Amino acid sequence: MVVLLYIITVCAVAGKNSNMLSLFEQALIEPIKILPMDGAVDYHGEIMPEIEAEHYFHALLAEIDWRCDQAVIFGKHIETKRKVAWYADEPYSYTYSSITKHAIPWTKNLLALKALVEQQTGERFNSCLLNLYHNGSEGMAWHSDGEKDLKERGAIASLSFGATRRFSFKHKQSKQLISLDLKPGSLLVMKEDTQKHWLHRLPPTKKVHEARINLTFRTINFQ
Repeated sequence: MVVLLYIITVCAVAGKNSNMLSLFEQALIEPIKILPMDGAVDYHGEIMPEIEAEHYFHALLAEIDWRCDQAVIFGKHIETKRKVAWYADEPYSYTYSSITKHAIPWTKNLLALKALVEQQTGERFNSCLLNLYHNGSEGMAWHSDGEKDLKERGAIASLSFGATRRFSFKHKQSKQLISLDLKPGSLLVMKEDTQKHWLHRLPPTKKVHEARINLTFRTINFQ
């Protein structure tokens, strides 16, 4: 199996406690550790050829049961332009932003991607939350995935397709910022105490005009 090494260049941002990661493809021996403390985030780089990533992007765009996301914020029900889908081993219920969603059965392509991610990470997942961002104007605000339905300290594997987008982490206490660009076919894994100590977001940008699909494989506590 071919793996890739990414060289990290850390750039200090003047006047801010911030790091920017610039990643360049080389031969990878093991995942890059992104966080300096209080958690673990592994960046595996691109785990499939570009042509395969493009194939999955178009396949998922066409076959997934995309729905506008909904949330209750300060008592007000809102619907986002960003679309989501929820797939799993069983019809699990998953609640976030005060909205409960019920999973539907895996597609063939999702099962193939789940197997690839599990092989790459050594983790096991029973569900996947998918997000479709139509262009750079759609993003995700600062948050952590600390819902009670999720396995405590469990891994969340984020697999990206389509447009390259900036992804950021912010420490809840020190406010340190770390950002990296997630390319199509790239895999990022958050685990251990990351959700407890760090927030993450997908910032909007005017520079990206193409769509991005993100798969986050998770483990739901089902009883």
